[in-house]
Amino acid sequence: MITINVEKAKAIAHDRRRAARAEEFKPYDEIIMKQIPGADNTAAEAARAAIRAKYAAMQDQIEAAATPDEIKVALGV
Repeated sequence: MITINVEKAKAIAHDRRRAARAEEFKPYDEIIMKQIPGADNTAAEAARAAIRAKYAAMQDQIEAAATPDEIKVALGV
């Protein structure tokens, strides 16, 4: 029988969540960081806020998970 340590699974899930969030942030980070002329910084910051909210909700779901299946659902796997 295979036993899964839920706390370790949560830590792995958080790492995956952080990596996915970083990938989604990339295009907006460059606009904000480089202050690219002609780029809409306000729209970029709004998109970043939406990404933050999405992954904050995912973080809460991971923390509330009691089983590996609930963690998978939170990650959208």
